[in-house]
Amino acid sequence: MKLLALDTSSEGCSAALLVDGEISERFELAPRGHTRLLMPMVRELLVEKNLAPAELDVLAFACGPGSFTGVRIATGVVQGLAWGLDIPVVPVSSLEAVALGAIEALDAPEDTGIAVAFDARMGEVYWGCFAARAGLPAALAPEQVCPPEAVTLPAGAARWCGAGQGWHYRSTMPAEVSERIDTIDETLVLRAAWVARLAAIAYEQGKTVPAEQAQPVYIRDEVTWKKLPGR
Repeated sequence: MKLLALDTSSEGCSAALLVDGEISERFELAPRGHTRLLMPMVRELLVEKNLAPAELDVLAFACGPGSFTGVRIATGVVQGLAWGLDIPVVPVSSLEAVALGAIEALDAPEDTGIAVAFDARMGEVYWGCFAARAGLPAALAPEQVCPPEAVTLPAGAARWCGAGQGWHYRSTMPAEVSERIDTIDETLVLRAAWVARLAAIAYEQGKTVPAEQAQPVYIRDEVTWKKLPGR
């Protein structure tokens, strides 16, 4: 399998190439450099493995939630490549990918809960709860956006860890949530290598979409996009 994964959904910009089980990655913290950095990263990875784009089997991207502009950048690039190469796409939840990173970084035992929080701005967090199952994240509840005061921990885990920069809101979260968290890693920034690992599993399970169905996930349904006057 030859899989290219992209992420621009946070301040990190990254691309990862998975070839026959081996992952190569480019990653840079560049909140305003995604457009400039992403395609050079892709080209570097392909040259490094002596691959032509036409040899790729599948594309993947972190589809959100996350930075609205960032998610749209990766979506546009993936759609364009998928159309041109006529290959399928695997959209991967940004929250789920960070949960995978947390399982690895924290060496989380089986059935440990991973509560991922991203800062959604406007006084809210993107919130996803997962359990470590065979080294992978399993969703315990639907992902949501809500004020930090409204987050909850679902059943399904005996102990909990937190991940993501949205945990800087911990002091405003309910006591029954914050007091159950043993360890928190606010430093984890999404990486395309995690996206690639989850996408490879989804691809083997046939969970792909065509280019036109590779869409961003915002969760915050009330946000609408409007053209500026004169555009």
